[in-house]
Amino acid sequence: MELPSSFQIELSQAVNCLVKGGVVVFPTDTLYGLGADISNGPALTRIYNIKGRSQQMALPVLVSDWNQVLTITNGMSDAGYHLAELYWPGPLTLVAHKSPNLSHLVTGGLDTVAVRQPDHWVPLHLAAELGPITGTSANLTGQPDLLNIDAIQGQLGSMVDLFIKCGPTPKGTSSTIVDITTEIPLLIREGALPFTEVLAVCGL
Repeated sequence: MELPSSFQIELSQAVNCLVKGGVVVFPTDTLYGLGADISNGPALTRIYNIKGRSQQMALPVLVSDWNQVLTITNGMSDAGYHLAELYWPGPLTLVAHKSPNLSHLVTGGLDTVAVRQPDHWVPLHLAAELGPITGTSANLTGQPDLLNIDAIQGQLGSMVDLFIKCGPTPKGTSSTIVDITTEIPLLIREGALPFTEVLAVCGL
């Protein structure tokens, strides 16, 4: 996909920011995300501080491809693989067993990780250039989702290093989160993808 030069400059600035441990806001197919390099501990700590989020609450991770999934998980169940094939890229977050090497700051100390491949070229580009990034919503914990960049800048302001404005705006509904570490997929949060559809494609 050939991007306008202004978009390329903005994305290059964002990647450089993330490499240096910065925090960026970016659009996804669902909501705006608050992103940091998942291998950078201080950057992850900043995400928690910016959101006012407990470090016992895991941070969802966005990936660009299946190879990145394999670096942060300990594999997926047949159901998880099938769901990823059907709905990625898209509004489905899968909770899988984490890789032993994944930081506890990402997982909130749990042995699982929430992972998604978004259907939006901005986070896909960032993850492809940098590696997996956090994809938690760009707002204060416990507050309503913010649906435009001006509202996010008003709430988070100087706590964030860079706001990406290029690319399509989010559709405004969060992803559906499904735990596939159990024998039967377990709904964690209903979102853009109906859970009944998830169960149906799993033959349940």
